[in-house]
Amino acid sequence: MSNVLSLISSLQIPLIDKYVRLFFKKWRQIPLLDRWLFGELLPPLLFAIAAFTVVSLSLGVMFELVRKIVEAGLPLQVAVQVLFLRLPGFLVISFPMAMLMATLLAYSRLSANSELKALRSVGVTTSRMVAPALVLALLMTGLTFLFNDVLVPPANRAAEVTLRRSLGKAISTEKGKDIIYSRFGQIDSDEQTVRKKGLTQLFYAKEFRQSAMNKVTLLDFSRAGYTQLLMANKAFWNEREAKWEFLDGRILTISPNGSTTSVQFNRYFYPLGPGPKKVAELPKDANDMNVLQAIRAQRLYAEAGNRKESRRMKVRIQEKFTLPMACLVFGLIGSSLGAKPNSTTSRGQGFGISVVLILIYYVLSFGFSSLGVKGTLGPFVAAWSPIFISIFGGSLLLRQASR
Repeated sequence: MSNVLSLISSLQIPLIDKYVRLFFKKWRQIPLLDRWLFGELLPPLLFAIAAFTVVSLSLGVMFELVRKIVEAGLPLQVAVQVLFLRLPGFLVISFPMAMLMATLLAYSRLSANSELKALRSVGVTTSRMVAPALVLALLMTGLTFLFNDVLVPPANRAAEVTLRRSLGKAISTEKGKDIIYSRFGQIDSDEQTVRKKGLTQLFYAKEFRQSAMNKVTLLDFSRAGYTQLLMANKAFWNEREAKWEFLDGRILTISPNGSTTSVQFNRYFYPLGPGPKKVAELPKDANDMNVLQAIRAQRLYAEAGNRKESRRMKVRIQEKFTLPMACLVFGLIGSSLGAKPNSTTSRGQGFGISVVLILIYYVLSFGFSSLGVKGTLGPFVAAWSPIFISIFGGSLLLRQASR
């Protein structure tokens, strides 16, 4: 350690020297037992991150990129660039799985070498032994959240744009494509006693580029018995009029008795609100949104009265926090299983057990998420139930390992 400090000092980098010295000072303040266990956990953690990332990248991206290189003439340097841009998204998936495998392997090896037995003989409890693993799991939870919220959304969008540019395709994904916006509200009726709520407008645009909606279709159901179809080549949100300005189009109205009227127009204003424009500016997939974007999307759907999409976004917002928490869950389960007396798990066995446990957890998570989107469970309950259930199961395993 002294050699490292002297080397940094000789390089005359005072700021780095200051922080390195501070780090080593804080590191020496950590109890020896914890430093030793951290040292046992880090190598299998790095190995597991690399293993799971390579497997997921190969299945999720690499094979597809190789196919595009061969069939579509994608340049190799672009393929490598896309691969690196997609890497943060797969690291986020790998971190929780790696935490499970690392804790399972590290504690199983210590148990097989009777090192945990030696610690028990001097009065160290199992809970105290797994405490460093839980601290490391909390650090990985924070790292996963930062990756998922800060790096993954822009990196995924950049990868898609880079790939489309290289293949000579339209890059409308930089702005928006296939924009769908539905608005729910009060449906007007000639009978004053009848008050009905439902879908009032359905807006669709082929693409959104340079502040313009192209190839727009609008269905209006706001008057009971009447259906109005508006089609236009372009539409702009007119801030001054606070209305949508449709250009070069036609309006078809179907009355309750089945008669139709058709009117062509060069310019037409329609009061719908800026919702479609705001939706177009957001990523279509919630996985490509950060937390603030997801909250904004949920508010847009709520303002439009679209309860189903609003509820789905509420679940996805909660999952932005539960996904990183899987690191803590897997850290608890893996260390509790590995710390059991006479536990011996090889790397191959550890990988197999990790895959089975991960599959069980994500099936559970998917099931509760579906119930939340459907409305059977509240968004918070649907997103956090797998976490609470898994922590409860991990606590039982830890209690069993402490006997």
